[in-house]
Amino acid sequence: MKPIWIVDDDPSIRFVLEKALARENLHTRSFSNPREVLAALADLPEGDPGQQGPRVLVSDIRMPGGSGLQLLEEVHARLPDLPVIIMTAYSDLDSAVSAFQRGAFEYLPKPFDLPKAVELIRRALEESEREQVAEERQAVMPEMLGQAPAMQDVFRAIGRLSQSAVTVLITGESGSGKELVARALHKHSPVSGGPFVAINTAAIPKDLLESELFGHERGAFTGAQTQRRGRFEQAEGGTLFLDEIGDMPFDLQTRLLRVLSDGQFYRVGGHTAVKSNVRVIAATHQNLEQRVKDGVFREDLFHRLNVIRLRLPSLRERAEDVPMLVKYFLQRSAKQLGVEPKRISEAALQRMSQFSFPGNVRQLENICHWLTVMAPAQQISTQDLPPEVLGGADDLAAAASVVNMAMTAVPEPVAHSPSATGLGQTAIQHSEASLLQGWEALLEVEARKLLQSDCKDVWDVLSQRFESSLITTALGLTHGKRMEAALRLGIGRNTITRKIQELGLDGSERVMAEN
Repeated sequence: MKPIWIVDDDPSIRFVLEKALARENLHTRSFSNPREVLAALADLPEGDPGQQGPRVLVSDIRMPGGSGLQLLEEVHARLPDLPVIIMTAYSDLDSAVSAFQRGAFEYLPKPFDLPKAVELIRRALEESEREQVAEERQAVMPEMLGQAPAMQDVFRAIGRLSQSAVTVLITGESGSGKELVARALHKHSPVSGGPFVAINTAAIPKDLLESELFGHERGAFTGAQTQRRGRFEQAEGGTLFLDEIGDMPFDLQTRLLRVLSDGQFYRVGGHTAVKSNVRVIAATHQNLEQRVKDGVFREDLFHRLNVIRLRLPSLRERAEDVPMLVKYFLQRSAKQLGVEPKRISEAALQRMSQFSFPGNVRQLENICHWLTVMAPAQQISTQDLPPEVLGGADDLAAAASVVNMAMTAVPEPVAHSPSATGLGQTAIQHSEASLLQGWEALLEVEARKLLQSDCKDVWDVLSQRFESSLITTALGLTHGKRMEAALRLGIGRNTITRKIQELGLDGSERVMAEN
């Protein structure tokens, strides 16, 4: 096991820390000055500290023969992910700021409380282990991240479509990563050798969109001084990604339908048909079926695009992916800005996981970029999070409080009393409305109750209750039709069939089907 390196010119400090850590079964190696540390680092194999390299470095800030801050810089140049704790008897602002600016894990003023120092070192050890796992994952970082079942379904769909160039319609909320999915579909397809061309049909004025898509001939309109190739021609032999297809003007929908059906088009002002060999992938955050009913989207175009549909889950549907995405975006932001990647505490990660992220993955990425710039310390704590995240969690707690008050304050209606029944129903409606706003907080209350009891399988108990409620509700709404229930839940038919059997819902499903 790698030891904890202790650097201090005071032998009593080294002795006290060595003994305290030994009682915790933690190995140590001590040094009296920075020169000894640098010499020991130089003896380690290049790029591989092995079992002799440090897990954590605890260093004094002022020592004869070198500065702890200078040592911090040189150690991080060799081992950038090594947590370094800086100790000092000079508890001034400049020392603290300098330590954090140079990437220190934490700042420990002397004299320190020994149990707290050991606890801090243990936290640094946990961070070191997390960073090691993250680094291993980062080395084989896939083009898309997601461990949630809904994302795994998306990955499986991309895999199944890898042998086909069929038209795909991607649906999902804004910021959920639809273009990323489109790029993955292109990369793992028979036309991957061709170009990938993307266009946001909602971002281009109607008068220019036709020319952008199909190109124009010289003199086709004022300002058209040369012939111009449109996006269809630019994507020849590859993939054309039409983002926000639901906002395409109605008359252009007709031209797009003709390309999809005939495989050819005319440039604006042109009289010669141009053949098109392009795979089309479309995406929208809108309900196209409803837009068809509203008469603003062509039904025949909808069916042309809706050959294969992929639904991309929102980030709140895959909250378990938030910690992984946070660490990835913090690493990427630091690389873009040319700074040391920041770490994030478990409490801050938990708070972010509770946030609903209405802007989805795009919003999470922006927040991580903001934290890289604005968080004052190298380790991001809860109070460093932006106001929208802290406010979102506070609102959730407030909603849970309202629900609890509503459910405890509403008396049972008196039997056969119309006025009491009316009051009771009104109160129940209010409490149900509050419940819809704060069910995550109620789940937290239930989880806390079980965790404090003797229950040994809290995860399984709550997961089964959650899945049973979802599936039972969906089957009730679809009158027991499994396929329709699976579609509404965003899962596969095989998945819902397996879950029904595992959760023992066969009986309830038959009852609903018979009713």
